[in-house]
Amino acid sequence: MKFVLEVDLDDTTSDEEAARELGRILRYWGGNLHHYALGSGAAAAVHDSGYREVGRWSTTPGAGG
Repeated sequence: MKFVLEVDLDDTTSDEEAARELGRILRYWGGNLHHYALGSGAAAAVHDSGYREVGRWSTTPGAGG
């Protein structure tokens, strides 16, 4: 399985704010993935701390399958 996390932060976000927000997103989603069935084709929207949709994660078959 291949896991893809794509996050698009607004261009007005400073580098410091972007790093802080990405850290929060990674901690939150990393800690909550056990709530999802991660089979091929699984996906969900990713939200920032202001509850705005900023991306998504998804799974696809890996190189071997």
